[in-house]
Amino acid sequence: MSIKTVKRMAADILKCGENRIKINPEKFSEASSALTRDDVKVLIMQGTITSEKKRGTSRYRGRLNDERKRKGRRGAGSVKGRPSNLKKRIWTLHTRAQRRTLRKVKSALKDSAYRRLYLKIKGGEFKSCSQLMHYIKDNNLFK
Repeated sequence: MSIKTVKRMAADILKCGENRIKINPEKFSEASSALTRDDVKVLIMQGTITSEKKRGTSRYRGRLNDERKRKGRRGAGSVKGRPSNLKKRIWTLHTRAQRRTLRKVKSALKDSAYRRLYLKIKGGEFKSCSQLMHYIKDNNLFK
């Protein structure tokens, strides 16, 4: 009988897949001479035919991820910590500070200047309060 058939019968007897069945290369002729399921069972008991251990899930990637977490790396999944809309947060902080400064000097400004400056602040034209004040002085917007 062919080795393929012997492997198929052995897999059925050992309740595993054919790829896990291993035949001792030194006793290959014995295995090929087996004709019945009983012959295959005898070969299994002798140790000529064996089945490999079932492979589990590898922990390799898990260990790598654990190491990355220990080092503080962040991968896929829920990101903890700093918000993702950081640019907006920075813009909000700068804008609020500049509007506060503009409110303080509002009474000293010319009539139409306040509204135009307010919109320029909203558009992000000034990086800081000091830049806003320089603009006001350079363009003679004080009364």
